[in-house]
Amino acid sequence: MTVRRTLPSRGRTTIGAWCFADHYGPDAVAETGGMVVPPHPHTGLQTVSWLFTGEIEHRDSAGHRAVVRPGEMNLMTAGRGISHSEISTDGTEVLHGVQLWLALPDASREIEPGFEHYVPPVVDGHGWWARVFLGAVLGGRSPVTTYSGLLGAELTLAAGVRLTVPVDPAYEHGVLVDTGNVVLDGEPVAGSRLGYVPPGHNTLQLQALEPTRLVLLGGVPLGERLVMWWNFVGRSHEEIAEYRRAWQALLDDGEPGRFALPDDDRHPSIPAPEMPRGVRLTPRT
Repeated sequence: MTVRRTLPSRGRTTIGAWCFADHYGPDAVAETGGMVVPPHPHTGLQTVSWLFTGEIEHRDSAGHRAVVRPGEMNLMTAGRGISHSEISTDGTEVLHGVQLWLALPDASREIEPGFEHYVPPVVDGHGWWARVFLGAVLGGRSPVTTYSGLLGAELTLAAGVRLTVPVDPAYEHGVLVDTGNVVLDGEPVAGSRLGYVPPGHNTLQLQALEPTRLVLLGGVPLGERLVMWWNFVGRSHEEIAEYRRAWQALLDDGEPGRFALPDDDRHPSIPAPEMPRGVRLTPRT
């Protein structure tokens, strides 16, 4: 499956609490095999699954099972620890979407795992359409649970449309272009690229040079030093090492603790990779 990692990048590690963004597809499932991600663990984050084409089945160790479709959102809260699998459905012919992570702030990162499925209504105007899956913008508002000031929305713009988007000046923003080309505050952003606007702006100025679909991300700068390794978000090398140990103890010995496995998942769980020898994981801001 074709995957483009747009966050973290060399120039930017977070946008608000958004700490990870994979943009994948469109891929013909008959050729690529689609998405087959067996059970694997997470800590200290929330995951957002958002599709443009296809369907994905989610199962997690907290007992949740759901299918996400285009225009719908799966939000999984890992908190102190969860495992899940994501498998494209048998009926999916083309798979295309984004996988996003949100770092939980320090005060919330040990909460119990959870899951929400939300179908945002379409809000629209002259030549534009939006689905707001987190936060509020352009008249749309999401009721989904978050733990810091956040924004997430899909926007579709007709060719030639100029749109002024009122935003919270305390937020920083990112524009991930799925298809088309857009000018963001005077700077061109091509397809599969991520444009960035720092805090201090009351509006974002968008101009679509052709029919364009994008994902708008935003949030209050997190201001915390994160240690990210494999599927874990923590605050120190020692925490990450303990998360890895707990996951392997479950797989190797069935030792209960921080993690459990999804019920009735037929795929073997993914073992944790070895941590780098002689190197300490260092925080990123």
